[in-house]
Amino acid sequence: MLQVGTNGTIVPPVEGLIRAAKRADEGPFDSVWWPDHLMGWHPQTIWDLTPLSTSTPNPHIFVDTVAALAVAAVHTERVTLGAAVTEPVRRHPAMLAQQFLTLDHFSKGRIILGLGAGERENIEPYGLDFDRPVSRFEEAVTIIRLLWENDEPVHFEGDFWTLRDAVVGMGPHGSHPDGSRRFPPIWSGAHGPRMLEIVGRLCDGWLPLYLGGVEEWAPGWKAVQAAATAAGRDPNALTGAVYANVVVDEDADEVDRLCSHPIIKAWQLVTPSWAFERLGYRHPLGDSWNGFRDYVPARLSRQQAMRAVEAVPLEVSRTYLLSGTPDEIVSELRSFHAAGLGHAVLWNVSYMADLDKLRSSYHLLAEIARQLKGRPS
Repeated sequence: MLQVGTNGTIVPPVEGLIRAAKRADEGPFDSVWWPDHLMGWHPQTIWDLTPLSTSTPNPHIFVDTVAALAVAAVHTERVTLGAAVTEPVRRHPAMLAQQFLTLDHFSKGRIILGLGAGERENIEPYGLDFDRPVSRFEEAVTIIRLLWENDEPVHFEGDFWTLRDAVVGMGPHGSHPDGSRRFPPIWSGAHGPRMLEIVGRLCDGWLPLYLGGVEEWAPGWKAVQAAATAAGRDPNALTGAVYANVVVDEDADEVDRLCSHPIIKAWQLVTPSWAFERLGYRHPLGDSWNGFRDYVPARLSRQQAMRAVEAVPLEVSRTYLLSGTPDEIVSELRSFHAAGLGHAVLWNVSYMADLDKLRSSYHLLAEIARQLKGRPS
């Protein structure tokens, strides 16, 4: 059965975060996820365009992911909790190893370490090195596994980190039926060919950003499985997932209206140039744009941001957001499931265009989860 996740609350107060996590725990969702950001994906220069700006003064307010997961862990009982995703630049691999073992205990075995190569916006503006992110990611996963799986101090010589008599002594919360220790799964938000190979070889799940229909997702999943097989791993033991920003309404015309809103179209500035070109358009930020790997929204003036957003066609917004009526979204995700999708993480952004859609869009998101899981409304 397809599992369905939702977003955790990313802004204070903590009471709101707890309430939302409890609702998900008591509802139709299987998981709750938090991003690990210092900077949001929207330029602050156009944040006033969203009605959300009346209660959230800027797009860069994010509670710390590890802290949020810890709070949710002790206030929920059922749902899986995950980071979507962190990276090993701001967080040293040894700290990630310790932090997610701690969260594994707090949650009694319900934690997923979502890990990626990182985004420029969260690294370069803060004086950190964004050189060779894929190699850094590969080395970090290797170190985390090494520290988890060895009780004795370990040594490691890498390009980025050197370990000498390093140890993380805390084991995981649970064990497998055969008695072996069950460490938190590591899922990666990977897209490029080299990252897909690393995921298949070293990770437990694949959590890419939704970039169109199943015809875009399925080849990547096959590449991950092929890499797992080549590494002598069971490809069926890995989880194929997708992380999708969702615009949903019962009225198809309303979906178009929401997707036409500047603050919704601004999501597409994160999309790489090849995705625009596939639909016959040019990316407003350049022909060789690498999407989230390049994007630092705080560097766009209002004029630059408005010019870029106005150049995003509705077709691009509709294609690269998981958008539609509930029946359309359910149908699309079922096609993903048939191609091997095991877990869909749905991040509702509908209300960013119209705050009156806040309650109804979350209600529809829950209805989508119920339909996908075969539960009555």
